[in-house]
Amino acid sequence: MKRLPIPDDVTGEEIDKDVRQELQSLPKGLAEDVARNLVMVARLIDEDPEGAYGYSRVALRLASRVAAVREAAGFAAYASQKYSEALAEFRAARRMTGNVDLWPVMADCERGLGRPEKALDMAGAPEVQKLDKAGQVEMRLVAAGARRDMDQLDAAIVTLQSPELASNSVQPWTARLRYAYADALLAAGREGEAREWFAKAVESDKDGSTDASDRLAELDGVEFVDALVEDDGDSDGDSHSDGDAEDVNSEVPETESAPEPVEDSVDDDGLVDVDDVEDTDGDEGDEGDLKG
Repeated sequence: MKRLPIPDDVTGEEIDKDVRQELQSLPKGLAEDVARNLVMVARLIDEDPEGAYGYSRVALRLASRVAAVREAAGFAAYASQKYSEALAEFRAARRMTGNVDLWPVMADCERGLGRPEKALDMAGAPEVQKLDKAGQVEMRLVAAGARRDMDQLDAAIVTLQSPELASNSVQPWTARLRYAYADALLAAGREGEAREWFAKAVESDKDGSTDASDRLAELDGVEFVDALVEDDGDSDGDSHSDGDAEDVNSEVPETESAPEPVEDSVDDDGLVDVDDVEDTDGDEGDEGDLKG
């Protein structure tokens, strides 16, 4: 079995305690090998999905009967857009644990496989009611993405309207939910409303998980120029390659600054039956995680 190189500083102790507990069913040496490969999956999955996928395959060959390993393999395949493989691994992990937490990402795999109708069926399944709040919001994002896949923009907008969207409370999902709503509004030609919601997404996106600030700047007509352009007027003839502090001057707005976002205007309703929404395109009926 081909092994992949693992840095010496990776001990395997870095993994979540629940995963470590699952690995206790394995012989000690094997458990350590699996743990180290899982650490590499976690390290690489955002920046190097294919690299993470490689380590996940090693872990899978070593311990395919461990649910945490199947789940990690699923996420690595999902990040690499290998949706059929990801779905198979998520299903295996769910059979082992009986847990419904993977339901939204399984539905998103269906979108990746070109089956948005199946994703919508999953959004209406009883399993959704067993999800925690974060999982239900994730399922809403996937369902909206599926509606957009089917060119049902109005239905996608209605799907995203919820108490979570209207709330002023900032939760881990808030920025992505507001961003998805703004993006759907913009796609529907409702630019003014989209601008307001991109601004709201910026307010809640403290860790830069979306490009809401860039989207807002585009709507406001802001252009960005290269801050590393040589200054011909500099008497020393030096470039501004060290002038990171000058970057603030590299933004050249063509319009006035963005106004403060308005108050939320959506209703405090629960899940909306989007099948009752009449789509303006005449079709029958994301940003989803998958396709943005």
